[in-house]
Amino acid sequence: MKSSLVDPDPDSRFAVVGDLRLHFKRSGSGRPLLLLHGSGSSIHGFERVAERLSTSFDVITLDLPGFGLTGPRPDRDYRVSTYVDTVAGFMTELGLERFSVVGNSLGGNIGWNLALAEPSRVENLVLINATGYPEKSLPMGIRLARNPILRPLLRRGLPRRATERNLRALVGRPSIVDEAMVDRVHAMMNLPGNRSAFVDFANTDQEDRSSLIPDVAVPTLVLRSASIDAQHFGRDIPGAVERTHPTGGHLLPEEDPEWAAARIREFLEGDPDLHRDRPTQDGARS
Repeated sequence: MKSSLVDPDPDSRFAVVGDLRLHFKRSGSGRPLLLLHGSGSSIHGFERVAERLSTSFDVITLDLPGFGLTGPRPDRDYRVSTYVDTVAGFMTELGLERFSVVGNSLGGNIGWNLALAEPSRVENLVLINATGYPEKSLPMGIRLARNPILRPLLRRGLPRRATERNLRALVGRPSIVDEAMVDRVHAMMNLPGNRSAFVDFANTDQEDRSSLIPDVAVPTLVLRSASIDAQHFGRDIPGAVERTHPTGGHLLPEEDPEWAAARIREFLEGDPDLHRDRPTQDGARS
């Protein structure tokens, strides 16, 4: 029985990839679909989207290294390229050679880099407020973790009110940030090693690979919130379909899981070619 916010759930599973013990969940049946959360989040960020999609797909959610119950990497290597290798190895460990990827923020960055590295394995790609363009504004949590004065303090402790303030800054409607959400995110961030892992991640020099984004050659759906900057994937990935949420923020899978799941299902169950260059129903370009 789960006794605290940070205990594994009854449906929690673990897979060993290299020297990492990766926490994941898997539900449903059908074509495999991997959901990757953003930085500072965990498997829970996609929980309600996974519930909706597991009626039609074999849905896999993963705590990325440095976050959730997976915890920190022993080598403290948080480059996106290393995440790509780890995620590819994880799917190989599950015996899945071909699958679709849905990624939010950092998860999206890993997703499009995985599509470049192993295009034969990625069937479809969904990017939700993904990162990867150098001009993108940094979330408050990343900015604080890069501050040379605050950095050592964050390694030692994190006030709950700072977690709440950061979450409210990430969403389009702050009212969705309730006590349960703050408690969960704060508890996960305070697991042993996770705060330092976040600082290490925030201070990792990530290679600018944005010039390669037009080389992504798998069918791609771009879900973006109107308020989030540096979202040029719909413009730069050939044939990409784009849908825009008018009021959402950075955490779109948590803010409006019904909208996100419906757009993902529409894309994955239809012929991607039929969606190309078609006006959206959300008031933005396709």
